[in-house]
Parts: sequence; structure tokens; C-alpha cells
Amino acid sequence: MNVSSSTLSLTVDDVDASRAFLCGHLGYEVTVADDGFVSLTRPDAAVDVVLLRRGTEVLPPEQRDQRAAGLILALTVTDLAAEEARLLDDDPVRVGQLEQPFAPGLLAQRHRDGGARRAHVEWAAADEGADPADALGTAEGRQPVDADEGSAVVVITPSPDHVTVSPNATMTGLAAPSRGSTELSTWTVTMDAGASGPEHSISREQVWTVTAGVLEVTCDGRTEKVGAGRTLILPPGRLRRIHAPEHAEAHVAMLADGVASVPGTEGTRELPWAR
Repeated sequence: MNVSSSTLSLTVDDVDASRAFLCGHLGYEVTVADDGFVSLTRPDAAVDVVLLRRGTEVLPPEQRDQRAAGLILALTVTDLAAEEARLLDDDPVRVGQLEQPFAPGLLAQRHRDGGARRAHVEWAAADEGADPADALGTAEGRQPVDADEGSAVVVITPSPDHVTVSPNATMTGLAAPSRGSTELSTWTVTMDAGASGPEHSISREQVWTVTAGVLEVTCDGRTEKVGAGRTLILPPGRLRRIHAPEHAEAHVAMLADGVASVPGTEGTRELPWAR
């Protein structure tokens, strides 16, 4: 028998929330997505993850009402201490709530196997049958970060883990479903002088506020020159191209489920910094 790949299938109530956690904290990427279904992978992991919404007809009838419980996804890492620090930095509100070095729902087991430390990330929800995302702290129901007791404020600190670098720009994710928001995503964009993004459209309205330099934004054949301190509203579904005649920076806001489309290509593309 020749096994070409391995997949762990999890039946959950909230596919989007579980996807957001696995992508935002464990570095998985979406390969295929549909209503009530998503397939996740990461190049250096030995196992892919499929998330199925509870009740979907794809599942056998006797399994449709079952939920993931008692499962462990084990990832071998080269620097366990660094991963502990990164996870705690992702969700500092959970620091100190348990004696374990990780947060609620995350338990670390330290041992050596062939000279390499191994860290185990466990779905350890308090309620039997809860989603992985619920066990590990999704936006809904999580405690405030950097806030006074009883406050509903969530404060997000930019992290190198939330930076996406493309040939045309650098995006630093701020608010996103994987980092505490429930509806909106915000991020910063930095473009070097002369950089131009590809022609594309976004399924959601975007609000761009230029904070440094100048951006030239072409939408539906019309070009607007937007300098620092000015705000541009880009409507959904319209082709646009963004050019930086000089070094420029901007702050962008959008509903978190927005996806991109590029002329001449099939399907849509998620914006990882907004997830």
C-alpha cells in the first residue's frame, strides 16, 4: 500500500470559527472550501485537516449529529519554547488562567523522541463535544484582552506572525476573526515607490485611509490620487488597481469574509491577513 497523504476529518458546529483558529494560530491554509466544508493543509505537516459542519448530508446518517471530541492533533516542532511563546502572544488573555504553559484547551506535553522535542496541541474543551475553536478560544465568548475587568474592549498588538509579504506590498493584519473581531477585519498596507498591485476585485466594500505618501487607485477606468490623511471607499465587485508613485502606507477596513477575484483566473482567493 502506498499512502500519498493523510487527513483528519473533524465534524464541528462552526466551520468558519474552527478554520479561523487553525489558520490563524497553527498556520494551516485553505485548499478547498464550500458551504459547510473546508479542507486545510500546511506544507510541512504530515496530516491535512477537513472540517465538516455537523448535520451535513455528506456524512453518513449515523454520524451527522456527532461532533469532534477527544481528539489530539500532534505537531512536531523544532523549538517548543518558541511555539509556546507565540501561542501565548496570540492570545495573552489566557495567560495564567491555567497552570499549563498553554491557554485553556491547550496542553503541552514535553518529551524527546529521536532528539527532537514534541509538542501536543489537544482539543481540551470543558464541555464534551465542543468545537476545536470553542475549546481554544474563538472571538465569541472570549475574555477581553488588555482591558479592565468587565470591559468589552479587545486590544490587538501587531505581531510578525500576522505579516504577509507579496511582490507588491506588505500587509500587517490587525483585527480579524482569528484575533478577536466578529465582523470586521482591519490591516495596514505598505508599498514601496513604484509598486503596483494586480488588477482584481474584492467581494466586499473596502475603506482605505492613506496614512503616509500617495496612492493612485484606478477603479472602473477612473484614477484617483489619494494623499496622506484622505480616505477612499472602494465598492465591492469592481475591478481596481493600486499603484504607489512614492512610498505609501494605508489602513484598510473590510467585512471579514471578503475574497478577491483576478481576471483570467478561476475561483476566488482569501485574504489571509483578514482571516
